[in-house]
Amino acid sequence: MQASVLIVVAAFLTSILSGLFGMAGGIVLMGVLTWLLPAAVALALHGVIQFASNSWRFLLHRRHVVWPVLLWFGLGSAGSLVFFSAVLFQPTKFLVFLGLGLTPILVWLPERWLRLDAANRWHALVGGFISNGISLMSGVSGPVTDLLFIRTDMTRHQVVATKAVMQAMGHASKILVYGALLLGTAAREAITLPATLAAIAASMAGIMVGGRLLDRISEAHFRRSRRWLVTIVGAAFLVQAIRIAFG
Repeated sequence: MQASVLIVVAAFLTSILSGLFGMAGGIVLMGVLTWLLPAAVALALHGVIQFASNSWRFLLHRRHVVWPVLLWFGLGSAGSLVFFSAVLFQPTKFLVFLGLGLTPILVWLPERWLRLDAANRWHALVGGFISNGISLMSGVSGPVTDLLFIRTDMTRHQVVATKAVMQAMGHASKILVYGALLLGTAAREAITLPATLAAIAASMAGIMVGGRLLDRISEAHFRRSRRWLVTIVGAAFLVQAIRIAFG
């Protein structure tokens, strides 16, 4: 029961972050789930909650979605799903926390090193493959997807809306690969179906709150805050990975 309450509360609070910044919320939620559940079960449950959350975020901001970008990104994501479905991969808490800790480093790469633009079909295609692959290994890929928006001319609303669909693709992939585990004993003992539905509803509510806050911040504040937020979160999970490795 305590784990279920924590998951519902975490789903609400982290979705506010996602609705406001288009990132960080998924990373924090994945960390909470990995702390409470076996790694593979955490990946599956994270996929369910975040798929609903990002789908709701898409519906709220659908008029801002840049659809041509999603075509090529989706093809890359599909290729990644096929590849990982054919490869035997067993996630562990250490690998998940390590991925959550290291991935945010990417937001600090000098822009001249990666002149990526989501509007470039090849950038979107390769980005979709890599982003979805990392999502299947560590649960999240927000900072990787963000690299595609470094040189974009999209507004903050277009970034949040388009990225919501990109992220939903990754979460759908996790459901397809790990979803069957939610029917197992470990998942049923950790969180009940009503609690799962409550977490989904909480994530949707959090997205609405974050969307309201998004309308109140400036473009400059939006871009500056995202980088520092995800870095602080990543550092915390990197420490956790080190503790597992040497603990």
